[in-house]
Amino acid sequence: MKSRRVFLQKASLSALAISIPSIAALSAKNNLTESILKEDKILRVAIMGLGSYGTRVAEAMQDSKRAKLVGVISGTPSKVETWKAKYGIPAENCYNYENFDDIKNNPSIDAVYVITPNALHKEQSIRVAKAGKHVICEKPMAINAKDGQEMVDACKAAGVKLLIGYRMHFEANTLEAIRMRKSGELGELKFFQGLSGFVIGDPTQWRLNPALSGGGAMMDIGIYSINGARYMLGEEPIWVTAQETKTDPVKFKDGIDETIQFQMGFPSGAVASCLSTYAMNGLDKFFLNGSKGWVEMQPSTGYGPINGKTNKGPLELPHVTHQTVQMDEMAAIIFDGKVPEVPVNGEEGVRDMKIIDAIFKAVKTGKKVMLS
Repeated sequence: MKSRRVFLQKASLSALAISIPSIAALSAKNNLTESILKEDKILRVAIMGLGSYGTRVAEAMQDSKRAKLVGVISGTPSKVETWKAKYGIPAENCYNYENFDDIKNNPSIDAVYVITPNALHKEQSIRVAKAGKHVICEKPMAINAKDGQEMVDACKAAGVKLLIGYRMHFEANTLEAIRMRKSGELGELKFFQGLSGFVIGDPTQWRLNPALSGGGAMMDIGIYSINGARYMLGEEPIWVTAQETKTDPVKFKDGIDETIQFQMGFPSGAVASCLSTYAMNGLDKFFLNGSKGWVEMQPSTGYGPINGKTNKGPLELPHVTHQTVQMDEMAAIIFDGKVPEVPVNGEEGVRDMKIIDAIFKAVKTGKKVMLS
């Protein structure tokens, strides 16, 4: 009996020892589940500049899971009142261009999305950074690379993120084309074509004022072909050439380009041929050619849906409002340290500005301009 009792006691202890890891594992599992179920941190955003694109971003954010519109910055009091009522924005989160530095004392705002004329981006973004808020700046980030670099440096000094509004970097069909390129399915890349343009209307708008825009079609729409060439080819250009055509010097005054054709050369030997214009409609097309395949996207950068096809068939990933995806992804970048497939940081914006600077120089000199 004694031996049997000892055996049962040992058996019970062994069973308990076996069960202890199971209890620990169950506890860990419960903690993991609790962590997964915990709500992701929400990026609380104030929009600066309540024009047409600011409105588009605000509407798109209504469907965002991780970004919320909580504030506005505008020089037009009537717009502020309209947005307050429409989006339920509290009065203490409303600012104008003179007093928005006070957001440093507002803990309910995490980031400011700067959607104002190009020439204002630098000063406004630096002010936002000095107020301790993350900066999201619409493209082009500035009117030249020097100003863009100053924005990058100011945000680093302030310890805040600087992100540029490259919505196409999160678009599903665009990312599929990039995946095909990276996987080698297209073979050795040879050629990229980018066509970006439309007929611009109202001659009094800020986009046709060089003091506010810093340029014409190139700043507004040509930047898509520049940026697209870079992410579709996966390389940085080493030279540019460019030629300008101007048919209406009254509407397109000095400092405002109407149409520029430009070419870029890449280290691999691939070349890009692009067109940027304010004088022709229906130009929104990318074409990438490789030794084993090709990708064509038309429209390639519009607000969607993006239509694409390849040598293997159509690109048919579902359309989601670009700005909705962009804001959710930017929240993940800011809060989670997520690394996007294609960068959207300030350095990415500066790269585009260096190319634009070189294109303008090539137009002026008529010579090939090398890029460092």
